[in-house]
Amino acid sequence: MFKNFKKIVFASTIVLLAACSNNTSTVSNSADEGTVDKSQEIVIYTNSASNGRSEWLQTKAAEQGYKLRLVDISGGELADRLIAEKNNAVADMVFGLNKLEFNRIKVEDLLVKYSPKWADEVDTTLGDSDGYYSPIVNQPLVLIGNKNVNMPSDWTDLTDSSYKGKYGIYKLSTGTSKNIFASIVSRYRDDKGELGISEEGWKVAKAYLKNAHVFTEGEDHISSVMDDNNELNYSMMWGSGVLQNEQERGYKFQVMSPKVGVPYVTEQVGILNTSKKQALLKEFVDWFGSAEVQKEWSDKFGSIPANKKALEQAKDELKEFSNSVKPQELDWEFIGKNIDSWIEKAQLEFVEQ
Repeated sequence: MFKNFKKIVFASTIVLLAACSNNTSTVSNSADEGTVDKSQEIVIYTNSASNGRSEWLQTKAAEQGYKLRLVDISGGELADRLIAEKNNAVADMVFGLNKLEFNRIKVEDLLVKYSPKWADEVDTTLGDSDGYYSPIVNQPLVLIGNKNVNMPSDWTDLTDSSYKGKYGIYKLSTGTSKNIFASIVSRYRDDKGELGISEEGWKVAKAYLKNAHVFTEGEDHISSVMDDNNELNYSMMWGSGVLQNEQERGYKFQVMSPKVGVPYVTEQVGILNTSKKQALLKEFVDWFGSAEVQKEWSDKFGSIPANKKALEQAKDELKEFSNSVKPQELDWEFIGKNIDSWIEKAQLEFVEQ
């Protein structure tokens, strides 16, 4: 399964603007530049701070002398926030976003080139070819179901009226929902169609969204899926969320495994060039992405480490889960060029306000 990661077509993402190649930042292979002052607070923007991750990371980092402040922001909004704050930056670094979102930040000339000490322990094709961000976690995006119901075979099955109100999705502004939606509609590519999608594709997209229950903030949708008496039987979920909830709730979900595969995204870590704490940030990235820390992160939160040494030591149930779903082959360059327009159309025409 893990050998397939190199085949994942994440390497072909957004065509970057020429300005990126003219960035004056140089690649650094060491954090030993300047004095590392651990009394300084590291402000991290992330979409991966929920379900205890923020508290765990702050505690672990404090044991190494780091002072962290994590700001939890939806993956669909995080890049917008960083770009908006470009001339009055608050954050020092960012982690959790996938390549599509990190490339938006890269285009805005907000990142520093840095090759972490663990760079040779990850598949660098999953990160940035120019070295502006590096892979941390691989996340399959899946549909989970109550253990006592029949699972659909594919996302497209959910367009049938019999599934209306029985599956839940996150708002399209979130990274998970956005990427799953893109993995569905991009199957219907038609260069002569509206926004590059065929008429059939938009019919599928409309039915998929119209039948869905959109989760509200604070809604315990996992408990709803587990409840045999609840109408909501299915929910979208990222891979580590599946395993973490199974572990914490003592419940075994069904996981849909379409023949076409499921979208995989790779969470990345990057340092912002607007920060004056460069030596400290590079040292922290070296620690955070190390095999030791990523192994503990995986054990605690069910994540699939990009670090190969950490992956070798992963729990058996994590390996079993990862082997149960294969990566969907996606044209991320095509998706990257069109995803914002697809989401805008869907929100205006298909999502009930």
